Amino acid sequence: MRAARLITMVLLLQSRPTMTAAELARELEVSERTVARDAQALSEAGIPVYADRGRTGGYRLVGGYRTRLTGLARDEAEALFLSGLPSALREMGLQDAASTARLKVTAALLPSLRDASDTAAQRFHLDAPGWYQEPVTPELLPAVAEAVRDDRMVRARYRRRGGGGEAERELAPYGLVLKAGVWYVCARAGTDFRVYRVDRFTAVTVSDERFVRDGTFDLPGFWAERAAQFARSILRTEVTVRVSEAGAGGLPHTMDRSAVHEALEAARPPDGDGWRTVVLPVESLDVAYDQLMSLGPELEVVEPPALRARFAAAAERLSRLYR
Repeated sequence: MRAARLITMVLLLQSRPTMTAAELARELEVSERTVARDAQALSEAGIPVYADRGRTGGYRLVGGYRTRLTGLARDEAEALFLSGLPSALREMGLQDAASTARLKVTAALLPSLRDASDTAAQRFHLDAPGWYQEPVTPELLPAVAEAVRDDRMVRARYRRRGGGGEAERELAPYGLVLKAGVWYVCARAGTDFRVYRVDRFTAVTVSDERFVRDGTFDLPGFWAERAAQFARSILRTEVTVRVSEAGAGGLPHTMDRSAVHEALEAARPPDGDGWRTVVLPVESLDVAYDQLMSLGPELEVVEPPALRARFAAAAERLSRLYR
């Protein structure tokens, strides 16, 4: 633990002209007394750490000293490419590896470029979870992430959808995907590739056995294909509506965008009032009610009769409220 801290201290001093004891203590998460002891230990080991006394003093490396400890380990290199996802790194247990990797890269840069990480962080930030959701880290995510990084087989027990009990599978986990704050693992089960929600895992055992990765597997392409399939698979029924021009413009913001575009393209030309009759695929009548109600008077439900009656009743209630 101390050895890693000493290395980090050298890299910090190499990446900046000088640092105060307070700054080093904050970066290393130790006390200023520990910083002083570590600086003394480095000096005794032959690393020229010099302490400037006084109010404007601090620690610095003398004579342009350069360490050769800037080579990236594999986990550090992989974490570096995910450095734009700080919350994801933390949840997968890679935060320390990413921090060390950034320090090594910063130490290897020209002095004029060493503030690049700070200036970029102040200008660009990616916040993955959706609005109005409290992100919850799956307890077993670090174990799954470890298996993914090391190409190790896992035996996982997970809850089936719809309360169908639990099942157990032996999986070759190829990759992790973070979608709107929810973690998924894309894995090979037998000869098939499938997608599992990590928060449904109730037990994960990482094996010592490694699997041979299929070199043709493309994680982004696989996810895009499966996500599109899933979005279409839940659209199990249809409703017929009439929409104004404004209603047609609002439909893609309330329902599956690609399904809406296809439905609008297949619709007949506008009638004499400028309204179009559109057949929309929906998940269920209850979901359709919630989605389409947001369009208010810009949409009229034609079929099925049960949904039309529900809209008519809602319109009556609204009319009484605003009468």
